[in-house]
Amino acid sequence: QVQLVQSGGGFVQAGGSLRLSCEASGNILSVNTISWYRQALNKRELVAAITSGGDTNYADSVKGRFTVSRDNAKKTAYLQMNSLKPEDTGIYYCNADRILITTDQVAVDYWGQGTQVTVSS
Repeated sequence: QVQLVQSGGGFVQAGGSLRLSCEASGNILSVNTISWYRQALNKRELVAAITSGGDTNYADSVKGRFTVSRDNAKKTAYLQMNSLKPEDTGIYYCNADRILITTDQVAVDYWGQGTQVTVSS
């Protein structure tokens, strides 16, 4: 069974750092683009994304503070969050747009379980 398993998150003071992980588990071959979303105030917005080739993009609100990366051998993506602000508080989800399970079997639009990030002032 294909799963996106998230870890990390927690409670930090403003200015602190957290590192989130998103591992694609199961017997799979590869994962395409991994995106990180933040849900707060009943709104889910794209925070960062990284393609299979390593190209990245970020929301303006996190540029210079967050870094998205991936380890294809481990089938894991990371979101390093530095200089955290209270407005970064929310539930963070990772998403895989395409997972290659076998050479002719593809799964699309898979989501992690989400993890809470709370930044206090």
